[in-house]
Amino acid sequence: MGPLEEYGRKRDFRSTPEPPPSRRRKRGGAPRFVVQEHSARRLHWDLRLERDGVAVSWAIPNGIPADPEENRKAVHTEDHPLSYLDFEGEIPAGEYGAGTMRIWDRGTYEVHKWEEGKVVFSFDGRRLSGRYALFRAGSAKDWMIHRMDPPAGSRDPFPESVAPMRARPARLPRKEEGWAAEVRWAGVRAVAFGRPGRLRLADADGEDLTGRYPELRRLSRQLGARDAVLDGVVRMEAEPVTYAIFDLIHLEGRDLTGEPYAERRRLLAELELDGDNWQTPKHSVGHAGELLAASRDQGLGGLVLKRLDSRYEAGRVADSWRRVE
Repeated sequence: MGPLEEYGRKRDFRSTPEPPPSRRRKRGGAPRFVVQEHSARRLHWDLRLERDGVAVSWAIPNGIPADPEENRKAVHTEDHPLSYLDFEGEIPAGEYGAGTMRIWDRGTYEVHKWEEGKVVFSFDGRRLSGRYALFRAGSAKDWMIHRMDPPAGSRDPFPESVAPMRARPARLPRKEEGWAAEVRWAGVRAVAFGRPGRLRLADADGEDLTGRYPELRRLSRQLGARDAVLDGVVRMEAEPVTYAIFDLIHLEGRDLTGEPYAERRRLLAELELDGDNWQTPKHSVGHAGELLAASRDQGLGGLVLKRLDSRYEAGRVADSWRRVE
C-alpha cells in the first residue's frame, strides 16, 4: 500500500478541490510545515510535516499548545500530498472532511528526532516557534503534542472561574464626560471561557451553563485558536437565544482586568464577534440621556454606565459601573 493510497481512497477528486495524490522529490532547504484551521463537523487544527515526499499529518482538536504545562491530543491521520501544504478552500458537504480549510500558520521546521512513536522538532513559522514533541499515547492513531520549550513571552494563567463585576443602582452623572453607556440587557449573566475548539459558559455563581445553550457552542469557531474570557448576558426574551457580549476579561495569555474599560472594549471590537446567536452590542460615549429615554420608550432595562478608565473588579459592585433605569 503506497503512502498516499488511503488519502486517495477517502476522496472523490471530481467533487473536492483538494489536490489529488502525487509524490514529489525532496526539495532543497529545510522541510516545510503547515497548520490548517479546519472548520469541519468539529473545529480542529491539522498539522502537516514534510517528510519523505509526503505531508505526515495529525489532527489536533484543541490547537498547538503554547505552554509546556498542557499536553494536547493529536490524532495521527493519513499522509497527504505535499501540494496540500498550500491548500485552502471549501470541501463540499458529503465529502470526507467537509468544511472550510484555511492556513493558520506555515514555515519550516528542524527535526531533532524521528522515531516510530516519537517526533521531536522545532517550528520556525510566522506564529509558531520553539521545540515540540509528538509522541504515541495508545494506538497507532492516538498521539499527544507537547511544547518542550518555555512559553514564548510571559503569559498570565488562564482563569478557571470569574465572578462578574456588577453595577450599583444610580442616577445619570451630572457630567457625562468619561462615561460610556450600554443598553442593560435582560437575561442570564454569563461568562464564556473560550479555548481552541472548546467553549464553557458559567453563570454569576460559577454554575455550568454550557449544556443549557448548545446554540452558543459554535462561538468557539469564531474565536478560533485564541484563548479568551468574555462577559455578557444570554438573552432569552426572543428567538433565537442570543449572547450579548460586552466585556473582555482575558485574551491570548493576557489578563485584562487591570486594563481600562476603553482598552478592553477596543480589543473586544477587534475580535468581531457577531453570529446568529451572539453579538457585540455597541456602546456610546456622551449620549447617555438620549439613550436612556430611548430605552424607556422601548421598554428595555435602562442603561449601564461605565467609566472609560474603569478596571474590571471581578466579584465587586463598583461605583465605576452604574445601573440607571
